[in-house]
Amino acid sequence: MMKKNTNLFVCPNSKELLFLELTEPYDDADIGYYVSENKTAKYPVKNHVARFVPSKNYSESFGLQWNLFRRTQLDSFSGINASADRFWSATGWSKDELRGKLVLDVGCGAGRFAEIALSAGAKVVAIDYSGSVDACYSNLGHDKNLTVVQADLYNLPFRDKTFDFIYSLGVLQHTPDVEKAFFSLQKLLKKEGKFCVDFYCKSWKSALHPKYWLRPITKRLPKLFILSAVRVLVPILYPISSFLGKMFFGYYLKKLWPIADPIYFYERQYGKTKLLKSDRIEWSILDTFDWLTPAFDNPQTERTISNWMKKSKFSEYEVVHAGHLVARGTK
Repeated sequence: MMKKNTNLFVCPNSKELLFLELTEPYDDADIGYYVSENKTAKYPVKNHVARFVPSKNYSESFGLQWNLFRRTQLDSFSGINASADRFWSATGWSKDELRGKLVLDVGCGAGRFAEIALSAGAKVVAIDYSGSVDACYSNLGHDKNLTVVQADLYNLPFRDKTFDFIYSLGVLQHTPDVEKAFFSLQKLLKKEGKFCVDFYCKSWKSALHPKYWLRPITKRLPKLFILSAVRVLVPILYPISSFLGKMFFGYYLKKLWPIADPIYFYERQYGKTKLLKSDRIEWSILDTFDWLTPAFDNPQTERTISNWMKKSKFSEYEVVHAGHLVARGTK
């Protein structure tokens, strides 16, 4: 075996430096293990991805959805700028700021936002708790500036003050303890580093969302059963959803309809797209499945997030509504 210092990973438990031991012979996908100095910790590299967590965990539904729909939300595949528009609107960053910087993508999924950061010239470490890391690597692994890691955001395998930028979009509300998840990221940011996370907004209106009527049942059902049901029902219900959107109160009626239509809301903000009906239905199937199956869905209030940002002692921060409830700041 060969051994070398990785200069990036530490043991998530002991925080000891990890070394990459290469198996001989090895292939490109499964090259060996990250091992602690005293040999008490050992983490495999499988399918190009360093694995610091068990393959089975509470994020199973996300692993399933992003491997099945791994290219749906990539701008390079869809031909629209939905991911880029959301990324730049939420973060408020510029491409020049990101160029050459070390960036942590927390909850990368299939890599929709990692693709945007990479296109700006950033060096991206993309982490996810779920098996979606395989979809991310399959989509973007050709980029030498990408490192994909399967890890637990409560117990990450990095030194403190490692990253220049950290973002997490559409993720933290799906963790068991949202506050703990939020604060676990702060110590990884360098001084003057920039930070951006977003959340579903908690209000009396969000309590009316149809997914919260259905989730007490659907989150307990087999994921493949829900996927099969969604694939049957969405194409049937989608024409009604489209009709509702054309009515005078269509915007509000669609929010009460029990299937997602993310392209409708995107087009209201950014203008019409050329997506085919089949592509719109695929987005709807993906987002409806995403509504119904996560183990956790914990929206947050603006007051709560503002308090967290204040406790984090950012030199500058703001909490804004940019599609979602967005918190961003400078350490």
